[in-house]
Amino acid sequence: MRLAPDPRSPVQARRMLRAALEEAGIEELVDVVLLLGSELSDNAVLHAGTEFEVGIVVGETEVTVIVTDQGPGPLELHLALPRTGRAATHGRGLLLVERLAAEWGTRHDSMGRHQTWFVVRRPGAPEPKPGGHLAVSGIGVTGTGVTGIQWPQPATARWLLHIPAGLAGVIELPVLAAELLRRLCELGGAEYAEVLVEYGDGLPARQLASVGLLAEDEPTLMQIRLPVQEPLRGVLRLLPGEPSATVAELAELTAQRVALSVESEWLRGADQRRRSWMSYLADTSELLAQSLDVELTVAVVPQLVVPRLGLWCAVHLVDENVGLRLAALTHAQEDAMPRLRALLEAPGPGRHRAQLAAMLRRMEGPTGIGVPADSFAVPLTARGRPLGTLIVGRGPERAHSPEEIALICDLARRVSLAIDNAQVTAAHIETSQALQQALLPRELPAAEGAEFAAEYLPASTASDVGGDFYDVLTLDPGRWLVSIGDVCGKGARAAARTGLVRDVLRVLVQDGRPLPRAIQLLNSVMLDGNNPEQFCTVAAALVSSPPDGGRPGLGVELVLAGHDRPVVVRANGTVELVGEYGTAVGLVADVQPICSRHWLDPGDVLVAYTDGVTERRRGGELFGQQRLVDVLAAAAGRSAIELVGVVRTAIEGFSADPRRDDVALLAVRAPY
Repeated sequence: MRLAPDPRSPVQARRMLRAALEEAGIEELVDVVLLLGSELSDNAVLHAGTEFEVGIVVGETEVTVIVTDQGPGPLELHLALPRTGRAATHGRGLLLVERLAAEWGTRHDSMGRHQTWFVVRRPGAPEPKPGGHLAVSGIGVTGTGVTGIQWPQPATARWLLHIPAGLAGVIELPVLAAELLRRLCELGGAEYAEVLVEYGDGLPARQLASVGLLAEDEPTLMQIRLPVQEPLRGVLRLLPGEPSATVAELAELTAQRVALSVESEWLRGADQRRRSWMSYLADTSELLAQSLDVELTVAVVPQLVVPRLGLWCAVHLVDENVGLRLAALTHAQEDAMPRLRALLEAPGPGRHRAQLAAMLRRMEGPTGIGVPADSFAVPLTARGRPLGTLIVGRGPERAHSPEEIALICDLARRVSLAIDNAQVTAAHIETSQALQQALLPRELPAAEGAEFAAEYLPASTASDVGGDFYDVLTLDPGRWLVSIGDVCGKGARAAARTGLVRDVLRVLVQDGRPLPRAIQLLNSVMLDGNNPEQFCTVAAALVSSPPDGGRPGLGVELVLAGHDRPVVVRANGTVELVGEYGTAVGLVADVQPICSRHWLDPGDVLVAYTDGVTERRRGGELFGQQRLVDVLAAAAGRSAIELVGVVRTAIEGFSADPRRDDVALLAVRAPY
């Protein structure tokens, strides 16, 4: 009987069931059958909300009632509820069915309908044989016919599908699938069964397990699709001895059980792969972050890709002419490198170069590249500008999986950021080094009456600009301004102060100011900047050669503004510190610099230096002024450039640690 989804329909269902039982003369089961049938009908009206059918089969030993609807069954809805909610308002009908029925169950038929059934045995009826099947009539599509459908007994289904939990977690998937197929063949009388699975990796379907033998003529097999999610695909193929509804039912159950195991193993593998990829990407980011050199960063990229993600890898960078140049390349097979390089660097536009250029213009990707070989390219972009391309090639045996392509695209984003950071850093370093060189004289004057030598050792060759400087300015023939200083701090602000000190001191001395007055005016200029943290120590000297016929040597007028005392190295081996300490410029308003006068005989050398020399550290020990004096005394009698080299060698040999401060050395020698 087909009934509408109406609250009055269960009443009609009870009448039909009562009439059928009275007609069959089975009055002793009326109460139980009506109660359970009414509960199933109520559930169909309440939960499915669709038309439903009620059927009854009266046999010699039992009565079977089937309720069929078009929606989710009460069992599914009951099990989907929280445990606290089930006992409160739902599930009582199913509890009654479970208590009063000899057997019951729920299933979806081939038409997509949901069926719930129960069996009530007549008093004195024998128990069914274990492993048998319960013959139940299902309701046809129109509700007026009956189709023969056999449902497996619970004991049969358990024997077919049940794998102990402890064993299921130990045996491998092919062994488990083979066991399920063996049971299917035994219960269904099948001659052959196999399971084929595609894993979405571009390879054809692989046989997971098989049982039995196929004839050489390869007869037509029954095929049941495995209900698995993309990208998985699978099929259970069966050669039944005698096709029947029972075999089909058993095959569907087996296919569902195998599908669960296949999906479970694939998900475990996918989770492991994701963890591995996350670790791989983290290690990749760490490696890329260790270098701020563009060429070194690019050279690392192919080594990260091959062989894990491809057979070969190439990186192109956009050059100054907005073209593409091959910056890095590697191949898993070294003997294939020359041919691959020749293809990638072939003169002329080339098909692959045109594809890469078009991809960069459109900022799209990944793009398949047919030449060379089977490969695809991903653009390298950062901050909306193209940097280059990353090409990954796979061998002809299989293509890249979607998971690998997504991973390479993620890797390309990280590579793009690393290259962009390296390029920005390189530009900053280039600017900083140019600024640093601009603060130093291009060359020292070559004069007959004096010999000059200097050395500058920056603490960093990166983007930091130091505050140390030295300068030699020719005022007149035979008269020079020699200065060396150290501005507190580093960076662009310290560089600006360094240029200010050097240029202001030059202008003041060239304008005829005496050195002490020039230092006072320089101090005023520094104070106008209103930044006491940017003070500067300066050692300035006016060096002059005597007029013709005068005493041979050089006269030195020396003013120290907070700077360390220079060292005079006499030709006879004696060494002395010269000059009077004064106040650094830029600290206080009133400074009183003291000018001291000295004479350099032929062969004597005046050596000035910054605190990067004396404060050179080896653990807790300083190089110190006394060690400097000893080194210079041992090198007495040498030229200015040789003395500078001796001091540099001494401070570099004193400690292997990186320099913490810039070093400036300046030497003036009175020639013989």
